[in-house]
Parts: sequence; structure tokens; C-alpha cells
Amino acid sequence: MKILWLSANLLLPLDKGGKLRTWHLMRHLARRHHITFLSFADPGTPEAHRAGMSEVCAELVTVPRREPAKGSLRFLLDAASYVVRRLPYAVGKYRSSELRARMVDLLATGEFDLVVCDFLAPVANVPAQLPCPSVLFTHNVEAEIWRRHADTARSPLRKALLSAQWRRTVRFERDAVRRFDLVLAVSDTDRRTLLDAYGQLRHAVHVVPTGVDTRYFADVTGPVRPRHMVFTGSMDWLPNEDGMLYFVRDVLPLIRREEPEATVAIVGRAPTPAVMKLGSEPGVEVTGRVDDVRPHMAAGAVYIVPLRIGGGTRLKIFEAMAMGKPVVSTTIGAEGLPVEPGADVIVADSPGKFADAVVRLFRSEAERTRIAEAGRRLVTEQYDWSTVFGHLEQALEAAARGSRQHDTAPVSALEFQTRN
Repeated sequence: MKILWLSANLLLPLDKGGKLRTWHLMRHLARRHHITFLSFADPGTPEAHRAGMSEVCAELVTVPRREPAKGSLRFLLDAASYVVRRLPYAVGKYRSSELRARMVDLLATGEFDLVVCDFLAPVANVPAQLPCPSVLFTHNVEAEIWRRHADTARSPLRKALLSAQWRRTVRFERDAVRRFDLVLAVSDTDRRTLLDAYGQLRHAVHVVPTGVDTRYFADVTGPVRPRHMVFTGSMDWLPNEDGMLYFVRDVLPLIRREEPEATVAIVGRAPTPAVMKLGSEPGVEVTGRVDDVRPHMAAGAVYIVPLRIGGGTRLKIFEAMAMGKPVVSTTIGAEGLPVEPGADVIVADSPGKFADAVVRLFRSEAERTRIAEAGRRLVTEQYDWSTVFGHLEQALEAAARGSRQHDTAPVSALEFQTRN
């Protein structure tokens, strides 16, 4: 197949879960299929990152775009403008006449068997009429994330603003999943959520499970720090920020009542000011971006995923399992993953139960070993990327053989593309 793959950003550096998922799947796909990757790229992108994309695509086409720094005046003004716009902010900020024109030019060659839109954000740039079948790869149910943000907001103003973004995302996401010839979800939970939220679709929603590079994560070991916890993730992603603020505020004090020496490392790129402030708390380390998360994960006695907001599936849990780390997660943190609570992972939702689970693992080497070995066995035997890849390839090949799309976008989706 010849595939036009549309994304909001380059995949390198591999510093976000969605990037990692796409990278590993495309790396396998590129061995058998010709992929043209079209995305934005910061003008300051290192040449090594552009060159590195050759591992997952035969051709790279980029449009310059610079993301304003979070908290900067430009960022705040841009975000504020979406209080009155119809597009949700997370989509509208990626709308680009230049990227859309490049896509139209590429499709005009008639060379492509399939268009894949990676994540919801680039949909605003997809023309209403396409000469070949199209696929939307949803790594999350985006509206569900915004709903959970609104539900957990404490400030009335923040709750109102998040609720408005949730409603706009619902409208946009509903129209998006209805216009593509195939929708990919990363879990059966997300598949059911899409169908329940947006009604009977004219196509199937195909599940491509989450995987992990089991060899890569098993390759690094090191001394374990007793009573030490680790969390990894992009720390400018709101669910991760919320999860760690909640953990340090509500859970960590309960753990320290029983284990005063307990420490936690928050490892990941672009920590927000609120996350950076957590580093001033005793026993809390905020690393920022690191070149390799594995040594940090190896040092943890327990890997924690205290998320209250989110969607899709957390690659971080499979990575911790591949490293032989016992995982304590909330239900939302482990959502969509084929894990068995109490066997592969410990699930706890209230601050007290989460703290009790961590303390229990601190104090029982046998329990830590049992959970860790079960998790490693699960991902090694069933969820290496080389195994998961087949689900994606089969779905894309079936979509490419399907009927061609002709002006299937609903009117409201077209309105989103032509306004604001």
C-alpha cells in the first residue's frame, strides 16, 4: 500500500505515549508499505529528528509551525480566543491552510491507496472529498478526557471553561468519527465509548491493542531504592499533571504516615509550573526531560499511575511491567488495558486504598515479586509490538480495499473547517 499519514507533529523525540505508539506501529508498517508522513515541524527541529523519521516513512513532508510555550503571553491569548470560537482549542490551534494545501497537492497525484489521520487534531485539515479511503486513528476518546477535566475542576470558572471545551469536542469528535471509512481505537473500552457516545456508525471501530518494546525495557536493570516510587510521562499533559498534584497532595502524606522515608520521582518532559513546585516538597523529585527513562524506572520499588483523568491506554504501565516493576494504578490509569486487578497490577482509587497498596508492596518482597512477574509475563507473551502490529496492518489493508469516499463529511464538520 501507499499511505499518506497525517499528523500534528514529528514523532521524534519519542517523549509522549501517543508518539511511541505510532512510532512502533509505523516502524513495522514501513517494512512492507510506502508511507508519506505529512505533519507540522518546528523551524528549530534538529536535523537528526528529521533524518530519524526515515525509519518509519519513505517520504517526509513538513509545514513550519512553532508551538507557543505554555504559560507565555502568546499561549494565553491564543487559548483565550477559543472561548468564543466554535472549534475546540486542542483542534483549532492546528488548523492550517498551508498544511491542508500540501495534503490536497499530495492527494492530487492519485498515488495513495489510503489516508491515515493520526489523532483527532489534524482532522480540521482533511478535505471534505478524498480520492481514496480514509482512517482515523484515535489514541483517546478526546471528549471523555475533557469531561473528566471538568468533573474534577475545583474552581467554578475553570469548570465552566473546561465544560465549554468538552461540549465543542463532543461535536467535533462526533462528526469526525462519522466521516472516516474506518476508525481505530486502542482498547475495547474506547471502542464501546465511541459507539455509546456517537451512535451507530456507518463503519466498524477496529481495536489496535497497546504494545511495548519488551526487549528494550528488559535490557536495563539497576539497584532498587527501598521505599521509592516512580511515575513517568509528559508532564505538560493535563491528566499527568492532575494525577501527580493529586498524589502529592492527597496520597503521599498517607504513605508517609506509615513509611516516613518514602520518596517519589516524577520523570518526564516539560513539567508545568505547578509540577515544578512539587519538587520543593520533601522527598519529591521532578526531573524534567531525561534521555532515558529506564534507569529512573529501574530505581523504583513501586511504579505508580495515580490518574483521575485520561483516555486511551497508558503505555507507561506496559513499560513498567516489561521492566518487572509492580504497578499500583487507579481504575482510570489502567483503563482499557487487558490486566487483571490483583494479579498483574494493583488497582486502588481512593487516597487511602492507594496508599495502603503502596505500603503493602513496600513491606512485602514476595508480593512485589508476584505482581511484577505476572505483569512481565503478560506483556512478553502477548503484547510485544511485533505481535500487536498485525492488528493494524490487517485493518488498514481491509480499509484500502473498501469503497472510495465521496463527500461524506456531515455539514457540521464542514462548518468546523470553514469557520474560525
